[in-house]
Amino acid sequence: GWGGPLPLSGAAFRSRCVLRGTVGSLRVVDLPALPRLHLVLRDRPDIAFRGQAVPLGPGRGALLNLSFGIGVVEAVQRFDLTEADFAPTDLTVELLYLYEAKTAVLEELRALNLRLQGDKVVAEGQALTDALTGLGNRRALEAALEWMGRPFALVALDLDGFKAVNDGFGHAAGDHVLATVARRLEEACRAGDAVLRLGGDEFVLLLPGMAAADAVLRRMRRVIAAVARPVPRDGEAARIGVSAGVVLAGEGGEPPADALLPRADAALYAAKRAGKGRAVVWHP
Repeated sequence: GWGGPLPLSGAAFRSRCVLRGTVGSLRVVDLPALPRLHLVLRDRPDIAFRGQAVPLGPGRGALLNLSFGIGVVEAVQRFDLTEADFAPTDLTVELLYLYEAKTAVLEELRALNLRLQGDKVVAEGQALTDALTGLGNRRALEAALEWMGRPFALVALDLDGFKAVNDGFGHAAGDHVLATVARRLEEACRAGDAVLRLGGDEFVLLLPGMAAADAVLRRMRRVIAAVARPVPRDGEAARIGVSAGVVLAGEGGEPPADALLPRADAALYAAKRAGKGRAVVWHP
């Protein structure tokens, strides 16, 4: 059943087999003197055997007791061997059962590890994401500020008239308005900008490369106009506005990251006091 092109039965040993680790010619009667045998078939050098030679008596040669050794797993797969192909006392079958059990356990552990890694990625993503809008949350903002290259602008946004929406239309309508505002902010921003929601009706924009106050204020006018469009729901329209506080983060590391949001909030309150629906840049 080994599939070789040359018959083994009745053939001379040296014409069919190559004994590794020996020098010169070697007769079959000399094989029992070797502590162990390692041989391959001449026409199938990829098939290796290990074993011992047992003498049969004077002039009768030797009996070769061979096995596939550590290659038994590959041999079973290549030649479709079954339990019937091994002697009842051969421990190979038990070893194969152990190998299959180990393989199954390792495969299950690998699958479990992949599931755990996937769950970890999902959990980490959820920890940085606002559940209502899908935007980054406050933790995402803190992480972004650690690697954000300067210069950039940080903009704190707060909706105008949102409390009236909640009181007049209900919290479900309020959630719809917040989700709509999130999409409008994303549409009004560039591909590299970041839009985050800190909670309630508070949002933050991170605008990489924006170092000039005039350029940021022009961008904010477009953002404010986009958010101020009526939000339709159930045949009615909720009307809101937005105020913005801007702080510019320069290339020299000023102001420090932990001072950016407080300064943006201070500018935001100034915009509220100045009549809402506008953007104010923070100044000392």
